[in-house]
Amino acid sequence: MLARTSEHPFHLVDSSPWPLFTSAAAFVFLLGNVMYMHSWVWGGYVLAFGFFYVIYCLACWWRDVVVEATFEGQHTRMVQNGLKLGMILFIASEVMFFFAFFWSFFYYSVAPVIWIGGVWPPLGIEAPSPWKIPFLNTLILIFSGISLTWAHYAILAKNRLESLNGLAVTIAAGILFLGLQLFEYIEAPFTISSSVYGSIFFLMTGFHGFHVMMGLAFIIVCTFRQASYHFTSNHHVGFEAASWYWHFVDVVWIGLFIAVYWWGS
Repeated sequence: MLARTSEHPFHLVDSSPWPLFTSAAAFVFLLGNVMYMHSWVWGGYVLAFGFFYVIYCLACWWRDVVVEATFEGQHTRMVQNGLKLGMILFIASEVMFFFAFFWSFFYYSVAPVIWIGGVWPPLGIEAPSPWKIPFLNTLILIFSGISLTWAHYAILAKNRLESLNGLAVTIAAGILFLGLQLFEYIEAPFTISSSVYGSIFFLMTGFHGFHVMMGLAFIIVCTFRQASYHFTSNHHVGFEAASWYWHFVDVVWIGLFIAVYWWGS
C-alpha cells in the first residue's frame, strides 16, 4: 500500500464517469424489461444489453474502489467505518424489502379469503414438502455460513490457505443451493400464476435466489482478491461486507423455510 500524504482521514474521491454510466445502464435495463414483458420485437435484445451494460459499469466502478483501497491506501480507518455503515444501511433496506413479502404472505395465509377457498394453501394447490429439498437447502446455507465464518477467522489469523479453502466451500455450497432451487422450480406442481400462493411463493423464493446469486458473485470476487493478497488481517472491508450480506441471505432463507415451507404447508 502506498503511504498517504493527506492531513485528514477522509477520502476525497476523484471525478468518475461510472455513476452517470450506471444510471444510464439501469434505465436501459428497466426499459428492456418493460419492452420484453410487453412482447416488443427488440425487447429481449434491449434487456440483455441493459443487463450486461449494468454489469460492466459496476465492475469498472468497483475496480476503481479496489484500486483506491488496495493500491492507493485511500481507505483509512475513518473511510472503512463509513463503508461499513453504508453496508449496514443497505442490508437494513433489504430487510424492509423482504418484510413487505412476508407481510403479504401472512396477510393471505393467516386469514384466507373466500375466493381462494378460505384455506391455506388455496384449494387445488399442493404445497411442496418442507422436509425434502427445502430442508436440505436450509442445511446447505447454514453450512455455507459456517464455512464463510471459517474463512473470516482464517483471514484474521493470517492463514491465507485456510481462508481460500473456506471461501471455496462457501461458493460450492451456494452453487449447490441454486441448483436444488432450480430443480424444485422445475418439479413444482404449480406456477407463478397458480393463485396467490404461486405468486407469493415464486416471488419470495425467487428474489431470495437472486440475492444468493449476488452474494455468490460478491464472494467469488473476494476469493480472487484474497488469492491476489488484497486482504490483510486488519483491512478486509470488502470481505466483511460480503460476509454480512451472505449471513443476511441465510437468515432470510431460515425465515422462508419456517413461514412458507413449514408453517405455510
